[in-house]
Amino acid sequence: MHLLQQARQITGDCLLRVCVTGSGSMNLGKALGIEFVQEVVAVAAALQNVAPQTDVAIELGGEDAKIIYFRDGLDERMNGICAGGTGSFIDQMAALLQTDAAGLNRAAENYKEIYPIAARCGVFAKSDIQPLINKGASTADLAASIFQAVVNQTISGLACGKPIRGCVAFLGGPLHFLPELKKAFIRTLHLTPENIVDPDNSHLFAAMGAALESGERAAIAIDSLIRQLQQGVSMQFELKRMEPLFTNQQEYDVFCRRHRQAVVQKGALSSYAGDCFLGIDAGSTTTKLALIGSDGQLLFSTRTSIVCWTSADRI
Repeated sequence: MHLLQQARQITGDCLLRVCVTGSGSMNLGKALGIEFVQEVVAVAAALQNVAPQTDVAIELGGEDAKIIYFRDGLDERMNGICAGGTGSFIDQMAALLQTDAAGLNRAAENYKEIYPIAARCGVFAKSDIQPLINKGASTADLAASIFQAVVNQTISGLACGKPIRGCVAFLGGPLHFLPELKKAFIRTLHLTPENIVDPDNSHLFAAMGAALESGERAAIAIDSLIRQLQQGVSMQFELKRMEPLFTNQQEYDVFCRRHRQAVVQKGALSSYAGDCFLGIDAGSTTTKLALIGSDGQLLFSTRTSIVCWTSADRI
């Protein structure tokens, strides 16, 4: 709505031909009476208009990835419900290294070595990265390895062996704002400068394609669209929400008092004598240990993200 209001200040009252695209826009479009354009179709339309020399387009979004082949017939490929190898995966890996996506990009500028890291699933990636952290791998090498993992996932998961040749376009937010990620694609695909299509505003190509696809749609007044948004939009998929756990501070205080009564009995390991029992919960990214005495008292517990133990880690 704020973007439309800014446009209204520039254009004045006018008629718009509007289409929406993107994974979250279909129900919004229905609620506003605006037609939806599938985002792969929108991206293809924008590229054919702006960069018709493109043979293959690679676009990464926050939760999706696409490869579009333009030669020998249009071949459009998109990932499924898993966000592995997309912007959200990069954000998750950045958090593991206590930085953000931009921090990963800065670090990757100075990498010296690439490590194999799984990108299909964040859990598997963490299991690969944590031992590297424990061994002292540099942040620069880990950042570059994360970007390389995204490249490998995109090429293997979407191309599935079909060659990526000719002029290749790089689109989407991650490839626009993370140049080191783009460089990883270029290195892997062995692209030369004349084969790289890197248009301005490449992160906006889906929206540009939606605009190009709206040419035959019925016009709607910009003021009317702004009023609809100001009044609030009820979308079909919205569900009734559950009641909150606590409606006020008093209910929360009652819960805390009750919760504090359920405390595990504890004992001092240094002064304990007798049988004891060790329990180990080895998960995908963390390992938890609990040592209890013969009467069930907790003598020792720890939670660690260390995957590879050394003798110093043993009890």
